[in-house]
Amino acid sequence: MTTLFISDLHLHESRPEITKLFLDFLAGEARDAKALYILGDLFEAWIGDDAPTEHDREVITGMAALTRAGVPGYFMRGNRDFLIGERFGRETGFQILPDPTVIQLRNEPVLLMHGDFLCLDDEEYMAFQQVVRSEAWQADFLSKSIEERIEFAKRARAESAARGQEKSMDIMDVNKEAVSRAMQEAGVRRFIHGHTHRPAIHEFQLAGEPAQRIVLGDWYEQGSVLRVNQEGYELENIPL
Repeated sequence: MTTLFISDLHLHESRPEITKLFLDFLAGEARDAKALYILGDLFEAWIGDDAPTEHDREVITGMAALTRAGVPGYFMRGNRDFLIGERFGRETGFQILPDPTVIQLRNEPVLLMHGDFLCLDDEEYMAFQQVVRSEAWQADFLSKSIEERIEFAKRARAESAARGQEKSMDIMDVNKEAVSRAMQEAGVRRFIHGHTHRPAIHEFQLAGEPAQRIVLGDWYEQGSVLRVNQEGYELENIPL
């Protein structure tokens, strides 16, 4: 059987064709999977488990149908949906994983991360991340009204898009030294992550031994899935 990995879908009601692609994926290929892992940024924004939109509810229903069908589901928070909590896990049947997590695949340990924690060269983003990932900030944010949270999310997305246009792709990519350090600390030679929207399978040397870093693609113009089975690791697009 095949284990599936996806990330960076950035689902939003303004992109219904991508939401449909994901729901079709859940009702189709994913039903035959050994497990499905979603490594963050499933949604364009998540302002709390108490405030899902009608669109979000449709996604939750699709995910719940998958786990009720007997397929184990695992979810890791990303930088756009780090406020997803236990209620979301209960409603979807997906287990919430800490970032990072090490799992066993094909009889070897494999490191999983969303990837944003390794973008050390983007100092502005790392400073912002340190603030919003704090328990104090999150408690204060979730205490605000839903309307206030919606407005904040809109401003944050607009500011993020503006900042992204001013930065080079290299600055927003993962730091290679941080990658090596994370893999060595986890005791792995294979690493799967998303976040950068730069799908690829990178072969390199880690402490003198062969290593591999697999970057999952985004779901803006198509889908992207990593399939892992007895034959190996296959990263492919899913056409609209």
